[in-house]
Amino acid sequence: MRIDIITVLPELLKSPFEASILKRAIDKGIVEVHLHNLRDYGQGNYKQVDDYQFGGGAGMVLMIEPIDRCISMLTEQRDYDEIIYLTPDGDTLNQGIANQLSLKQNVIMLCGHYKGVDQRVRDKFVTREISVGDYVLSGGELGAAILCDAVIRLIPGVLNDETSALTDTFQDNLLAPPVYTRPAEYKGMEVPKILLSGNTPKIDEWREEQALQKTQEKRPDLLK
Repeated sequence: MRIDIITVLPELLKSPFEASILKRAIDKGIVEVHLHNLRDYGQGNYKQVDDYQFGGGAGMVLMIEPIDRCISMLTEQRDYDEIIYLTPDGDTLNQGIANQLSLKQNVIMLCGHYKGVDQRVRDKFVTREISVGDYVLSGGELGAAILCDAVIRLIPGVLNDETSALTDTFQDNLLAPPVYTRPAEYKGMEVPKILLSGNTPKIDEWREEQALQKTQEKRPDLLK
C-alpha cells in the first residue's frame, strides 16, 4: 500500500511513522508513506499556498492551484483508489471505514489547514471526506496520522499476530472484553478462573458474554 500525504506542515507527521507498528510496516516494505510539502508547489518568493476568502471573513483558505499541481503530479505517475480530504464535516472515522481503506493500494490524503481548502478542490479532486471526530483541530495532519494508524495496522503482515486486529474493539460492533496478564493474583484481586482453565470454547464464550455486557453498559448505541 502507498499513502501520499499532502500538507503544509510535514514536520508534524514525521514522528508517527518513525516508531512502533507504523515504522515496522514501512521497514518491512508492506506500506510506503510519502509526505509532500504543499509549499513546494506554491508560487512566488514566498511559495504562497493560501489566500483570503472571497466575501470576507476571518481565516485563510488553501488555494486550489498548488493543490492541483501536487495532485496532478501524483496522478500522472499512478492511479489512486481514493483521494481523501481530512475535514471536520466528513464522514466520522470508524472501524468499518478503516477496514475498507486497508484493502486499497494507493491513497492520497489531503490535510486541511486554516479555514480549509477552496471548495473547488473538494468538488474536482476529492473522492472521500473523513473526520476523526466532532471537534476542530488546527489542521488535518493529526487526523491523517490517526487514519494511517487505524488503516495500516489492519494490513496483513503488519501485526505479528494477524488475528489480534480481528478481535479489536468495534470489529464486530462490540467493545473488547476485559483482558488480564500475570500475576494471577495481585493484592487480593484475582483473574477470573475461567481464563486459567485452559478450556478454549468456554473462554471464548465468556469473552463474548463480557463483550456484550460491556457494550450494553458503555456503548448501547452500537447494538442498535
